[in-house]
Amino acid sequence: MLNSTKGIALRAVKYGDTSLIATIFTEQYGVQSYMVQGVRSSKAKNNKAALLQPATLLDMVVYHKPQTKLHRIKEFQYAYIYTQLQEEIVKNSVALFSAEVLLRMLPEEAIMHELFQFSFQYFQQLDAMPITHIANFPLYFLIQCSRILGYEISGTYTTETPYLNMQDGAFTATPPRMDTYLHDEDAIALSKLLLVEEVAELQTVSLNGETRNRLLDWYIAFMHSHTQHMGNIRSLAVLRTILH
Repeated sequence: MLNSTKGIALRAVKYGDTSLIATIFTEQYGVQSYMVQGVRSSKAKNNKAALLQPATLLDMVVYHKPQTKLHRIKEFQYAYIYTQLQEEIVKNSVALFSAEVLLRMLPEEAIMHELFQFSFQYFQQLDAMPITHIANFPLYFLIQCSRILGYEISGTYTTETPYLNMQDGAFTATPPRMDTYLHDEDAIALSKLLLVEEVAELQTVSLNGETRNRLLDWYIAFMHSHTQHMGNIRSLAVLRTILH
């Protein structure tokens, strides 16, 4: 069946001399794998392989056959052309991290319209936002993804509930005996981020690099504890060196 869909490129792996196998988060079909032939050839028009770099936003016409693991693309082009994201190292590092989160977190073929729409807009906002305002984007992305997938933090930091319990995903009055938890300044900082609803509000939460890294580690561990699909995020190490 031939259909149109938007997509977010997540990964492209070389196949043979001229082809790629692309993993793409599609609006209509969830995460799918596509054989894209001839895009690495010296004769390929307009360097189409560049369109399959992680975080590229696509308009696609695809052949989709249910129960098929590897599909084909008839046509694909930019759905949105980045003005800064691919050239600016900080924005590009955040984008690669966010795309890898989707790659590691999402099961294949699970249709998730709300998460797709959020992610598609998020990458555009990352591209347009001033560079001085994007340090908290990775944490915001993790928080919003987990909310959409149904595992979010409940409650908020107060003097009566100062501990953030990973297993329960909630602020509690006492620390858990075994689980990793946040408290004091880290719990306060994450509580503020949990209240953010729009990216424009992120700059109001001031964090230093050490705090941001601790919160990233904790939130990724929290997501690991609530989904069997989450793998290791390799780009996290690069992100640490960029967002100091």
